[in-house]
Amino acid sequence: MIRTEISLRLGNSPGALAGVCRLLSDERVNILAMTLEAGGQLRLVVDNHVHGGAVLRDHHHHVTERDVIVTMVPNTAGALAPALQLVADADVNVEYAYGGGAEGSVTATIVLGVENAQRAAASAGV
Repeated sequence: MIRTEISLRLGNSPGALAGVCRLLSDERVNILAMTLEAGGQLRLVVDNHVHGGAVLRDHHHHVTERDVIVTMVPNTAGALAPALQLVADADVNVEYAYGGGAEGSVTATIVLGVENAQRAAASAGV
């Protein structure tokens, strides 16, 4: 499925990530997936990107949005490889990926950042 990812840069200081999470929590925006890179690039998939992005902008964060592919795979060894092979067979390059599943959970959630999420999802069937 296609979802909108919110992206922003965090300062390298204690509490920066906690502050963003608190802002979203206070507004009842649920974080479905996230990754934080060493340079401070924070990527979030939330249940309401319109409200979540607005809340962060209201608190002076420079927020960008991008369509990404979010897929659920069985939370078993080797389950991700066939999904990624579909993407590769569609000649789609994965620029970045993140996700995971809780131990004991039946499924895992994977986020794929690709050049054109709409075309990629249609051609790869994910």
